Amino acid sequence: MGFPTGSRYTVVMSKQTDNARTEAEAGFLEEVLRAESEGVARIADAVNDQLASWTRALDLLESCRGHVVLSGMGKSGLVGMKLSATFSSLGQPSNFVHPAEAVHGDLGRMRRGDVVLMLSFSGETEELVSLAHILKADDVDVIVVSGAPDSTLARAASVHLHLGAISEACPLNLAPTASTTAMMAIGDALALALARRRNFTADDFHRHHPGGMLGAGLRPVVEALRFRVGENLPIVRDDRTVRSALSEAGGTRRAGAIVLVDEAGRLSGIFTDGDLRRLVNQQADLAQALEEPIAGHMTRSPRHLHRDDLVRDAVRLVRELRVDELPVVDEQGAPLGLIDVQDLIAMKVVRETGDE
Repeated sequence: MGFPTGSRYTVVMSKQTDNARTEAEAGFLEEVLRAESEGVARIADAVNDQLASWTRALDLLESCRGHVVLSGMGKSGLVGMKLSATFSSLGQPSNFVHPAEAVHGDLGRMRRGDVVLMLSFSGETEELVSLAHILKADDVDVIVVSGAPDSTLARAASVHLHLGAISEACPLNLAPTASTTAMMAIGDALALALARRRNFTADDFHRHHPGGMLGAGLRPVVEALRFRVGENLPIVRDDRTVRSALSEAGGTRRAGAIVLVDEAGRLSGIFTDGDLRRLVNQQADLAQALEEPIAGHMTRSPRHLHRDDLVRDAVRLVRELRVDELPVVDEQGAPLGLIDVQDLIAMKVVRETGDE
């Protein structure tokens, strides 16, 4: 006689089965990830052995006066699309041409002065082989990335980069997995090494990414000011008492800090809401403390931004100093406004998670 469905025995056996399935899946996932990473690791270990080919490929890319054209079939083609975007983002104009479409009119998108980067694990992809021979006849340099150094495609190439012996992460050793990851890694390495040769800077990178968070970081900080001197940010002399300074800086839309200046109108300090809380909590005679000069309680010579600084500079200082407010000054050191961390959060250039 069997145990009824829903009995304690059935529940226990079900849990044991689920646990075993979970453990098996965890083991399989680990195997897949290790297979992918080991394929890339073997390529990294063999760089010195192929250094002449890597150097030749980089020389061709560095001398490219046209576009770096990526081409590949199937999954390799999808990798090529990504790599084309990477080259473009790092300052090298690039596009992707499907090898089958190339012989039906898209050859016009390739010309002498371009460098074509072809991806094929077998090195025998018919469409790529045909395209490589056409490009060779037209004196267009071709870099081939494949797993077969003696393949037809490798022989037709100006330079060949060998993927080495790679077993796919697929248990059937059929689905392109570890091989396409390795192709991606080689393409990324070439693009980044090319950018390094050309001294491609962070500023260059930002100019190629004017949208989203990267674009916001390129905005002048003065354009992001919500609190501006002469509009909604009073400037207070540092010889005023705490009480007087608080009164002068009043208002319904008050910033989280009072900006203080010396007699010449130059930034001398800030008095934050945090400073006020410490004053209230630490002073035995609060009434007396409020009558003292605010200069004795302010943060002197605070870190600040200049008129020509960018929003990304504000983000860097907020993260570095762990502060919520940063004054912005002109060439003479006179305050122009105050950038608040909430302004940066609103621009989505920092997150409201405490890791800014």
